[in-house]
Amino acid sequence: MCGRSSLFAAPSTIEERFEVSISADFQPSYNIAPEDEIPVIRDELSGHVKLCSWGFVPHWADDPGEWNGLINARTETVDEKPAFRDAFTRNGQADAERPTGGHCLVLADGFYEWQERTDGKQPFRVERVDGEPFAMAGLWSRWSDGDHSTTTVTVLTTTPNALMEPLHHRMPVVFDADEERTWLSESPQSKAELLDPHSGDDFERYPISAAVNDPRNDSPGIIEPVDAPESDPQTGLDQFG
Repeated sequence: MCGRSSLFAAPSTIEERFEVSISADFQPSYNIAPEDEIPVIRDELSGHVKLCSWGFVPHWADDPGEWNGLINARTETVDEKPAFRDAFTRNGQADAERPTGGHCLVLADGFYEWQERTDGKQPFRVERVDGEPFAMAGLWSRWSDGDHSTTTVTVLTTTPNALMEPLHHRMPVVFDADEERTWLSESPQSKAELLDPHSGDDFERYPISAAVNDPRNDSPGIIEPVDAPESDPQTGLDQFG
């Protein structure tokens, strides 16, 4: 799954990398958690970075407060689940003046995953080797009762690549730069190959402090590498040394 991420790059770096303008209320963060506002590029506003609440609420929900926001959607079933179907197929954009959902890029410069071990859970950071921001596949939804509205987002997950498999049985769908606009613009039928696991060749992973466990810890110190055993005492797998 993907339940924690970061984006602390300078706004100018984000604007140059994605060829967008960024919202004035964007705040860099080392520890973005569910229900936080997460930076996205929506298909309806592909030239802008906007902030959406992380935890999807379908546009047809009677009361968003009754929903436990869905932070992830599985690629294998996203076109079948009622909560996500309209956003994935873009049926939510039938009203061009007030679309209720669609595709988006969820921006990050890293994400976190916890490996189950006999002595507890060890957090890891996953990021590009060059440290540059990247985009994950997302869906967005706009809920409104006429007086109030909220825009929420979920991150799509797929089976893990070789880099991620020792950590978890799921990973976010990560795009190469030349795939990003395809996700925003083309029909769902043309996207199957985009939702495959990323090769991971230009990504790295390393163990970090358990300080990341608390979303209130939001400082550069949480991404510093820590020493970890060379092998996992539970599985015997090499511990990314």
